[in-house]
Amino acid sequence: MSSDRNEVQITKKDLRKVFFQSLPAEWLWNSERQMNVGYCKGMLPILQKLYPNKKDLSEAMHRHLELFNVTPAILTFVLGMSIAMEEQRAKDPEHYDTKSINAVKTALMGPLSGVGDGFFLGTLRVIALGVGISLSLKGSILGPIAFFLVYNIPHYYIRYKATSFGYKLGTDAISQLSGSGIMKTLMEGAGIVGLMVIGAMTAQMMTVNITIPVGMGEAAQTVSEILDGIIPGLVPLLFVGLINFLFNKKISPMIMMLLCLIIGLIGAFTGFMG
Repeated sequence: MSSDRNEVQITKKDLRKVFFQSLPAEWLWNSERQMNVGYCKGMLPILQKLYPNKKDLSEAMHRHLELFNVTPAILTFVLGMSIAMEEQRAKDPEHYDTKSINAVKTALMGPLSGVGDGFFLGTLRVIALGVGISLSLKGSILGPIAFFLVYNIPHYYIRYKATSFGYKLGTDAISQLSGSGIMKTLMEGAGIVGLMVIGAMTAQMMTVNITIPVGMGEAAQTVSEILDGIIPGLVPLLFVGLINFLFNKKISPMIMMLLCLIIGLIGAFTGFMG
């Protein structure tokens, strides 16, 4: 290895390049090795700087074309880890075990995907949808705009910061997160918040109104009104429970959507739903 390569330093500008280069990673997903092409593309600015020799560069690119997949929003955290390890490898290639680079990537896939899916897809996206749908139901053009902003502002901010965060932590990140229990706490917290938000959305935005009257004259109430007096939102909750039961029985989502359509049409035609 040349002495020039030993003196290469990773700068904030380099990390910014990685952030922008990694943005198409989800679009480059493939069935064989999933996010590997996008990952290698994200690493390319660093690899080109660390390995000016074409043979070394080729070997480094080949390392990052192994099977890899993680929640796209936190991809840059793993990239930062890989950058720190590649930097160490470039400084001491004879004594650095290159297998450890992919070993760390593989170890991070599962835990980070659990946290990433729970927070970004199960919590943040649901909250953004709740805000956007609420405005859209009122006829406001701000609905889709609010969804876009509520989701993407924290998404890209975290994604940008995660690049330098992962780089600074380096190879110690796994032991620090796992040993302190932060990873487990994040996964449990994200799951709880996600369930709370989904439950609130079910009660507020799903309407199943059984209009069959019970009683006579002005004292008559519909079945839904009676049930809501016992437990507010009980009918929508029971309907969601039915859908969940069918889903657990491996019923096709297309069949369930068709079932909902048929129930709605029959209910409207016969007048027992409204």
